[in-house]
Amino acid sequence: MTKRNQHVTPHPNGGWQVKGAGNEKATVIVPTQKEAIARATEIAKNQEVEVVIHGRDGKIRDSDSYGNDPNPPKDTKN
Repeated sequence: MTKRNQHVTPHPNGGWQVKGAGNEKATVIVPTQKEAIARATEIAKNQEVEVVIHGRDGKIRDSDSYGNDPNPPKDTKN
């Protein structure tokens, strides 16, 4: 399996989706952004990749890394 950053984006038919970077199809579609973030985080931790969270306008509003970074930045959010 190829490790791909997980993107949380609005789904065209309503709700929110989690998609691996470069994938055409959503991995999962859920009703709320909160639920999509939780699912994306599970996948990202398992694959040691990043979660990229987009707002309703499609612009990136946040991200979290679950990779194996030897020099991680100081996390001021958590």
